Amino acid sequence: MATPMPEGDAFAQAAAEAVQTSAMAFRLVTAMADAVRRQQQKKAGKVEHLPDAGKSATGAAKEVRKFLPDDIATALVGGADWPHLAQQLMALQDAGVDLEAMLPRVGEITVEVRDQVAANAEKVTREGTEEWAKALRETLPAGPVREAILSSPAWPEMARTMATLEERGVNVRAILASAHQEGVGVDQTVAKVLAAAEGPTTSRDAKLSYGPLTIGLDIPKDLDLGVRERALRQLAVSPSENQRFARMVREVMSGAEREADLLVSARQWPLVAARMADMESKGQPVAEHLARLSKDPSWQAGPQSQMGRRLVQAANDALRKPVGAPAVPGPKVNTAAARSTSPSLGPTKAAAKGSAPADPAVTAHRESGPASKSGKTR
Repeated sequence: MATPMPEGDAFAQAAAEAVQTSAMAFRLVTAMADAVRRQQQKKAGKVEHLPDAGKSATGAAKEVRKFLPDDIATALVGGADWPHLAQQLMALQDAGVDLEAMLPRVGEITVEVRDQVAANAEKVTREGTEEWAKALRETLPAGPVREAILSSPAWPEMARTMATLEERGVNVRAILASAHQEGVGVDQTVAKVLAAAEGPTTSRDAKLSYGPLTIGLDIPKDLDLGVRERALRQLAVSPSENQRFARMVREVMSGAEREADLLVSARQWPLVAARMADMESKGQPVAEHLARLSKDPSWQAGPQSQMGRRLVQAANDALRKPVGAPAVPGPKVNTAAARSTSPSLGPTKAAAKGSAPADPAVTAHRESGPASKSGKTR
């Protein structure tokens, strides 16, 4: 049995824990701001040169002690990671960020965290990195700040810090919202200093994607579908989520594995994955929606070279249509005829005598349905 701790010691320990937690919050916000700075300089092709550690520690200590409460400033400056943290702060200053404007705002965050921990000692279940990637998607809008955080080498450590803060009773999502505002400021400041554009221009991928594929989704203006890994980061879809969504597609399209692979490898697949992630965050049954791909194989009709594009459109339609909604009348497909030309199946054997279709004079993809409209298809 543990020896009871004197009340005074317990109070001191709780206060010390609150201060250390507020210092963690400071490190988290600073790491996020530094990730944005690095991203901007990387885009501009600048080589990373951190300031001298010794000079940074001295200069940053003066700034931190000027704008943060003594207990929090002492915990930061006395921490083992202070030299690196000081380098981050001075690198932000060298990049054009006004620390005298930034530090008071970050100081307000740390004070609020300290007071929250002191008032709430209850612990909650630790959440993993994937849970915090989801929290970022729900809390931060798409854009350079969210992308910089998720693509930063320091992201795993940020996620662990968020989990610890949450465990100690801190409202992490409120911190993220505040940190995002600081990140936007850092992004704009560094961009101006580097003579970059004040805001990202709308990319060709973003322009071409506007429409049914992006309705209701948070799409960044500089969307780049040419690099799969970056596109998924921009849309806040984690690697594990992407793999899970791909498995989900293959399961509902059992027997048409090659077609499922065409869908997953399509250039616009990240947009489909983003919609699936958005639906999951709202508690919607993604698998039930995707099941329409096997129930309505009309996507099989048409040139093989355009199969991937048709599958993307069919998957998006299946995800957007409410479960249980009646199917919209459309061209019927002779499944046997369509699958006989599918790359997932080998050459079919000649049909046995007497097994001809009931309506041999009707072309498979023209059996019935409303007359097609003239002009371009959507």
